[in-house]
Amino acid sequence: MKMDKVLFGDNQFFAVNHLSDEKSREQAIRFKDDAAIIRVLDQAREIGISTFMCTTHDRIANVCDYVRANPEKYRGFKIYPCMPYAHKYANAVTDLGIIGTIKQYIPGNIFSTFTKGGVAFIRKDFIGFMELFIDAEMKMFKGINTPVIFIQNVLVDLILGLKMFDVFKEYDSYIRKKYNAEPGYITMNLPALLDSLNSIGIENPIICSSINKIGFRMSGGINIYEKYLTEKTFRPIALQVLAAGALRPKEAIEYIGKFPKIESVLFGASSKSHIQETKELIEQYL
Repeated sequence: MKMDKVLFGDNQFFAVNHLSDEKSREQAIRFKDDAAIIRVLDQAREIGISTFMCTTHDRIANVCDYVRANPEKYRGFKIYPCMPYAHKYANAVTDLGIIGTIKQYIPGNIFSTFTKGGVAFIRKDFIGFMELFIDAEMKMFKGINTPVIFIQNVLVDLILGLKMFDVFKEYDSYIRKKYNAEPGYITMNLPALLDSLNSIGIENPIICSSINKIGFRMSGGINIYEKYLTEKTFRPIALQVLAAGALRPKEAIEYIGKFPKIESVLFGASSKSHIQETKELIEQYL
């Protein structure tokens, strides 16, 4: 499966801004209604962007409901889910406790209806729980084309640090068999992740990672990233190419264009003019 060059992200919808708290507050106010999110998504579609890469934030479920309700309008539209949305579970654990959170996000009684989950809980079966939570997170995307499904960096890099590489293998297998999709990985340490995936037989993986001209959030340093982007076999998606606003779009994307292996660029924007400008630059240099 060939990925689109241009992937539209969702950070701007949920007040994520890595440089400015004030900008985050402005975004929170602007996108407090689902209609505002859908309006910007439609602007991206009108410009020719057909892939939305998003977290499993609760409000994304409302966006998915709207997409399902308008199949002709969203013909050819794809979503790349990224899970888990850590804040959702952290907040739920605070409010509901661990067992309450499990009941909230895995419907029914895990000790009866979800026998597999009950056994997994008792045995502390991480793989079993992973599969259950993937299924729970994917419910909101039912009926929507989801050709790539990602694990978020908060979990990828934890697994990487714990050297639990078999979890990646089980995830890879589960996503392919259960959802007929390709597994993707988001990380802040591209070289270490690629080495670990290769070590367990996962070849040519889809890896989304910070790639930018100044080494922002590129663990291990820009030199090793450039070496891997030049010499290794994998399918890179460039994230945070603007280094949270430290770089201008033209110089940022011109740098990305130096690496032919990069298949896609993920970015977020909240105005049609910025979406248009970034898309044109990506198509020009990538």
